Amino acid sequence: MATPTPQQQPTTPPPTPEELAAIREAEKKQKTITTTVITGIVVFLALLGVAIFFLLQPATPTDKIRDIFIIVVALESLVIGVALIVLVVQLASLINLLQNEVRPILQATNETVNTLRGIAEFLGENVVEPVIKLNGYLAGLTRMLELIGVKKK
Repeated sequence: MATPTPQQQPTTPPPTPEELAAIREAEKKQKTITTTVITGIVVFLALLGVAIFFLLQPATPTDKIRDIFIIVVALESLVIGVALIVLVVQLASLINLLQNEVRPILQATNETVNTLRGIAEFLGENVVEPVIKLNGYLAGLTRMLELIGVKKK
């Protein structure tokens, strides 16, 4: 009896030059976006610091500071509103993905499992069970022949 050979994991081929170029382009684009966002945040914080510096001068009345903080809170609520809209859109996209892609895959898998279960039952009833019965009859016949003395042990 031959020993089974272990299955080798399929190795992924090295990326083609076009794929490498696409990966580099995507990385460059991501770095540009990240740099732009960080620069925007730094500029915003700098402007906020300059505004606070000028508002803290002794001649500045407190109603201006209050108005500035109201504006900052309004901008913050605007950013939170945009974030909530993005969250709702992403949630809708996830629900769509689950309903239109994952559910059919699960249904197909369930059908496959049911088919395999039916095949296993069919083979068990029509192939394995008769072979086991035949094997039992042959073992009994062999033992009977040994007892009679026709066949030696």
